[in-house]
Amino acid sequence: MFSNQIINIEALPNVDTATLKPISKTYLKVIILNKLMLCVVVLAILTAAKFFVTKAIVQERFWFIFLLVLGLWLINLIITILAFKKRKYAIREHDVIYAKGLLVNSITTVPISRIQHIEESRSWLARQFGLATLNLYTAGESGSDLNISGLPHDDARQVNDFISAKINANS
Repeated sequence: MFSNQIINIEALPNVDTATLKPISKTYLKVIILNKLMLCVVVLAILTAAKFFVTKAIVQERFWFIFLLVLGLWLINLIITILAFKKRKYAIREHDVIYAKGLLVNSITTVPISRIQHIEESRSWLARQFGLATLNLYTAGESGSDLNISGLPHDDARQVNDFISAKINANS
């Protein structure tokens, strides 16, 4: 028999009551180094263009473009640093929560029962700082549904083992 009862909203689990743990502050160094490398490459290409492209427009506007790229990079870096403080996560008995965002705050909750696969990845730079990224995959999606970057490697390994055990127990 079909039933469609009203749910008492006050009785539902509340994401706001979860204590979210910030990701490792060391990950900010990884982000800054990645952004710095990209900026250096772009400015190097721009500088090379000044010497190898003889068109007048490139020569006349070189410093304007150079300072514009540098200014946009600085603005992006400031926003990244401010937004970094909002990156937090929590692993609960039945779900994983990840919060991020500066102007637009997003909180993603993935039920552990929906997770089909969990993957731990580490870039070369993240390995140098002892960090890892957890990628959580659920059914029906083409990519990972939740990526938690900047976890200390030991924490990522423990979370991976915990969620893997829960997934295997449910199947």
